[in-house]
Amino acid sequence: MLGASGPTVSLLGLGCNNFGLRMEIEAARAVIHKALDLGITFFDTADVYGKRGGSETALGMYLGGRRKGIFLASKFGNPMDDSGTMKGGSRRYLMSAVEASLRRLRTDWIDLYQMHRPDPATPVEETLRALDDLVKQGKIRYIGCSQLAGWQLVERQWLARHHGLTPHTFCEAEYSLLARDAERELIPAMRAYGAGLVPFYPLASGFLTGKYKRDTPMPEGARLTKGKRYSDRFMTDANWNVLENLESFCEERRRTLLELAFGWLAAQPVVASVIAGATQASQVEMNAKAIDWELTPQELAEIDRITGKAEAVPVV
Repeated sequence: MLGASGPTVSLLGLGCNNFGLRMEIEAARAVIHKALDLGITFFDTADVYGKRGGSETALGMYLGGRRKGIFLASKFGNPMDDSGTMKGGSRRYLMSAVEASLRRLRTDWIDLYQMHRPDPATPVEETLRALDDLVKQGKIRYIGCSQLAGWQLVERQWLARHHGLTPHTFCEAEYSLLARDAERELIPAMRAYGAGLVPFYPLASGFLTGKYKRDTPMPEGARLTKGKRYSDRFMTDANWNVLENLESFCEERRRTLLELAFGWLAAQPVVASVIAGATQASQVEMNAKAIDWELTPQELAEIDRITGKAEAVPVV
């Protein structure tokens, strides 16, 4: 469920950031249809994905009559032009951004509309009032946010409550076995205000798939192979040590690292859906099979020991 008052969605979601970027728009059809056939109902995209519009265009082309059976999330706020004028959370820009997304998606409404990142140039209340108007107009159903600190979520929820505006039902943040900082402030704030979490980079950009080994050649064409920014961030000595301990944990139970990465996220009460990207239909099927590991309390405690659980800061 997306928060205390949100809808129920599939535990596994489809991240659509690859459409029009790492794969041609036409190739997205097989991935989208495989996800639908497997019962995946949560599709996560953004206007900027796919070289500014490609991902939404692919979804609009290939969802067709099955659009009504899914929960479609998109985002706004990141730059949609080179000049930097089409971005942010102002009412003026937001109203034009949502119309552009609706056209590309070929739909009359977006189930979840999220601000991609905070906009320090626009008052938060201005953005919240504009989003509230879109909810009243029926163009969006729920609102959310991405990449916020805990105090920023509290500020938005308090303003919504104080002014009678639509609250945030959902937050998107980086969260995985190797990235647990959200547990310090953001997750306690989400629990206090009834918001659900959808983690991005659930596999640490592929590092948690099991296909990377220390001191061995990198797999050809993989994200960490092609993207030095990601490999420098995730492939640290500390993370290699954690990864190898997690692999031993999985081997003892005849499970895969992919199953552990998804199963651990699914076991977190605040997590509403685990979004995983795919460039092939076979990857969607593999992800769907991997998310069914129900970890015991003892296993979760052991994972905390291996990865280092972040100490939460209470929300008062």
